[in-house]
Amino acid sequence: MENPERSYFTTRFVSDPKRDALWRHLTAFLARYVPPGATVLELGAGYCHFINRVPAARRVAIDIGAQVTESAVAGVETHQTEAGVFLSQAQPEQFDFILASNFFEHLEWCELNALIPLVLRALRPGGKLAVIQPNFRLAPHRYFDDYTHRTIFTDVSLCDWLEAAGFNIVKTTPRFMPLTVKSPCGSLSFLVPIYLRLPWRPLAGQMFVLAERPAR
Repeated sequence: MENPERSYFTTRFVSDPKRDALWRHLTAFLARYVPPGATVLELGAGYCHFINRVPAARRVAIDIGAQVTESAVAGVETHQTEAGVFLSQAQPEQFDFILASNFFEHLEWCELNALIPLVLRALRPGGKLAVIQPNFRLAPHRYFDDYTHRTIFTDVSLCDWLEAAGFNIVKTTPRFMPLTVKSPCGSLSFLVPIYLRLPWRPLAGQMFVLAERPAR
């Protein structure tokens, strides 16, 4: 019988050119928050669409799936392991920017509450955590279409949880992107730069939160 973790990447989360095209634009959007010469970490890097492109002096990708090592370009450090395992062994205060895209909702609360102090510890003072993920408030009927979703977050609860963990909230965008590239608009990635400039975004189901480790 196939390992359930592996089968997820061959059924629900398969490699998709539409997702890669989307991340060309999302990486450009996120790059504005990455300082020059930064050390960047992506949690749940998947097919490395972000970490392969982001301009940084050091790029690190973590995922439990083997595709993380298969998809990474030269120069990207990969670790096929759980995020908590990597961060518990990592040197503190070494990252300037951490991305968690469609990641936290896949964990149970006990895992999340153990992980978030490690994320805070891994960031340098003033370092940023960017979170992109489904907003339950916008897409309650489709949130659990992905059978690996475990925890409900809204833009309010996500910000409250991060603040309780010690982060400062820098920016919150409750309506950020459509829920999935499997939506009818998934093939219109060339419109993403225009979409991100809209004051109100139709069909949005994902949110964006930028948090910061307080500077000393």
